[in-house]
Amino acid sequence: MDCRPFFFKKFALFHHRSTMKIGTDAILLARWVEVTANDDVLDIGTGCGLIPLMLAQKGIKSADAVEIDKDSWEEAAQNFSNSAWKLRLSAINADVKVYAAHCEKKYDLIVSNPPFYFGDNIPEKAKKGLARHTNTLGYNDLLASVKKLLKPDGRFALVLPALESKTFLKEAENQGFFLQKEMKIVPIEGKEPNRINMQLVVNQVDVIGTETFVLRNKDHSFTNYYKDFLKEYYLD
Repeated sequence: MDCRPFFFKKFALFHHRSTMKIGTDAILLARWVEVTANDDVLDIGTGCGLIPLMLAQKGIKSADAVEIDKDSWEEAAQNFSNSAWKLRLSAINADVKVYAAHCEKKYDLIVSNPPFYFGDNIPEKAKKGLARHTNTLGYNDLLASVKKLLKPDGRFALVLPALESKTFLKEAENQGFFLQKEMKIVPIEGKEPNRINMQLVVNQVDVIGTETFVLRNKDHSFTNYYKDFLKEYYLD
């Protein structure tokens, strides 16, 4: 196994022990979401800690990262400690449902790259299943935890597969959330979107901001927009 760190422009991180490796879903979500210098952020299911590190580079007040898997939590804590923002980042080994029940802190922004597999569609590797299967964190539980931890004017941003996003939005509406904006992610030019970045709030919004993002051209090369979108993070 190649255990060298993955290098971004302003930080590096290990992801070999984590339930979730570095991936496009998390990278695009962290780049897409807007932050301010006063934001206290919570990342639910942080894996190796990629999203808090990207948001720290943007400039935030602090980020807590909750992770149920012990190996992932330890790796995230190591990555935070090795970064320039180690005093702003904290990794917490906990089930978010338990954390929400006992935490009095409220957050300006909550982010998550949550589980999305249903039924028998479980990955073969148990640890990956923990990260990706809703048996460990159902949508109702996730939304209830977010509602408990989010400030009244806070934002909740997450990424889901396009099909699952429809089910999630119905659950979110039932719990009093409103879709504020979304990014539809198209894997290859001409294809249908396969991922949706969503930002939800608990106050009614009149206009939903929608944009479409194309990752690759028809020849499978990355689009210029993709390259420009991530130029502050990727080395190449």
